[in-house]
Amino acid sequence: MTRKILGLSGLLILLLSIGMLPASTQSMGEAVPTIIVRSVTQAERPIEYETTRLVVENMRELGLDVEHRAVPWAQLIDEIWYTRTGDDAWEMTYWRMVGRPERSDPDEFTYNLFHSSVRDGGYNFIGYNNPDYDALAEAQRVEVADKEARLDIICEAQQIIRNDMVNAYFVHPLTPQVVNTQVFNPDSVVTQAGIGVHNFWTWIGIEPTGDETTLTTSTTSFLNSFNPLEIAGDAPSRVTEMTWDRLMRINPIGVAEPWAAEKVTWEDSLNVVVTLRAGMTWHDGEPVTSEDAAYTFEAAQAGTMQTKEGEERFVPEAPDYYPFVRNVANIEIIDDLNVRYTLHTPSAAFETSSLAKLNLIPEHVWRPIMEDLLTKDDADVDSIQEDIPIGSGPFKYVAFDVNEFVLLEAFDDHWARPKIDVWLMNVLPNQEATLGQIQSGEMNFLWEWPGDPGVLQDIVDSNEQLDLFSAISIGFQYFAFNVRYAPFDDVNFRQAVAHSIPQQFIIDNIYNGFAAPADSFVSAALEYWRQCEDLPTYDFNIDGARQLLADAGYSWDDDGRLHYPEG
Repeated sequence: MTRKILGLSGLLILLLSIGMLPASTQSMGEAVPTIIVRSVTQAERPIEYETTRLVVENMRELGLDVEHRAVPWAQLIDEIWYTRTGDDAWEMTYWRMVGRPERSDPDEFTYNLFHSSVRDGGYNFIGYNNPDYDALAEAQRVEVADKEARLDIICEAQQIIRNDMVNAYFVHPLTPQVVNTQVFNPDSVVTQAGIGVHNFWTWIGIEPTGDETTLTTSTTSFLNSFNPLEIAGDAPSRVTEMTWDRLMRINPIGVAEPWAAEKVTWEDSLNVVVTLRAGMTWHDGEPVTSEDAAYTFEAAQAGTMQTKEGEERFVPEAPDYYPFVRNVANIEIIDDLNVRYTLHTPSAAFETSSLAKLNLIPEHVWRPIMEDLLTKDDADVDSIQEDIPIGSGPFKYVAFDVNEFVLLEAFDDHWARPKIDVWLMNVLPNQEATLGQIQSGEMNFLWEWPGDPGVLQDIVDSNEQLDLFSAISIGFQYFAFNVRYAPFDDVNFRQAVAHSIPQQFIIDNIYNGFAAPADSFVSAALEYWRQCEDLPTYDFNIDGARQLLADAGYSWDDDGRLHYPEG
């Protein structure tokens, strides 16, 4: 019998007997205004919707007036990513960071999620600003000689973020994927550490068992765009990593190795020479040269000085990738196949977070685009979409509609030509349609499932041609707080909200066990980087949360409504 996500209203609040603390005798401040907690819709991602609904109900037990606003993913991105400040700024949201290969090194999350320099347009959308943390994020980058010393720095960074509770982490998902093993050889499916089986090595290496050479999969999200200088989300990233080569790639055990580069040679701690493979071509037939490798980094560094709020500052044209190239001080083209990158400071993560991160782009296509952008004040690279994007990767674009599908074809001239001929991803926001297609054979690789994992287990158990794969993700699910504004600018308030999240109940009853507990931005899948002393815990405890608020000066009126401390 198919298991379903439990109905959560009412029942979940009975997990603990809630004891009401008496109102404070001190003078009250203003009532805490209505808080809007955002998530995607139930139809798109029922796990995220139900988890948010549960936590909203628990927050009400703190004396808060809380509204749950569920919107489609595309709208949620606009409301969170692009509305960080002002009257319409968001307050609290369910959010997720997915596992990508280059995140096997903790640098990307350690620096880009929290460093104050990327608050305005980068990944630090929560607005965190802590000079002590900034110093740690910078120090771990330049600690190249002593890995143990770098571990100590990253552990200290995890402690600060956990103490400050700017993000309330609760799970690292076990990513469930279903493969039709009547169509594909299961031994050719690669499980990548911290990623699962939906990875680059599976896409190029999966072997058909018969005449069917098309891999058909789906995503619940609109594809937004396919642009090598934009990180447009999880599903588009799966496509761009196949269609644009990278100088290095993260192998299945999480280590950077040469890819479009034949070799990578460190001359010293600041200078690295990259030697390209000979004979590579772009999908339009033009040769791939060291000039392209140089221009890839130049384009990601491009930007203009603009005056904002009376202050002149540098505004990058490719804000998603600028953090990964800002440490490059100089680029020297040695010959057609060799290029030297000189860094400002030593970088422990340069191979993983830069050489294996940037999509190699053709200068003859992108230089005119970037030169045009630099003449405009109100545009950046995110606004660009080629009709048929040109890369050099093992797959090339045939056709796409970002609202419906993307169709790729194996690039016959690639040295690592895939064993399949066609890769097709359809946009299927409806979960019933997804289940129907994997069972009927219309889809043969289900890589994204935001619903109850137990449903997939039941389907696989009753269907001999389907196999279920799962692995703990580098990514994580969490509630993000906009720390720019009250009440979330108060660490006591954030910690109290963290105590309203019943982590184990969510794992057992919403994820049906397909998740591991999370307390950090560093996944348990990265065992080395989690060798830290115990991080602070925030057990589910409504009474404790109310006591924490009372100790911080908050109080309740006769109707049980929470008020700020006086002043």
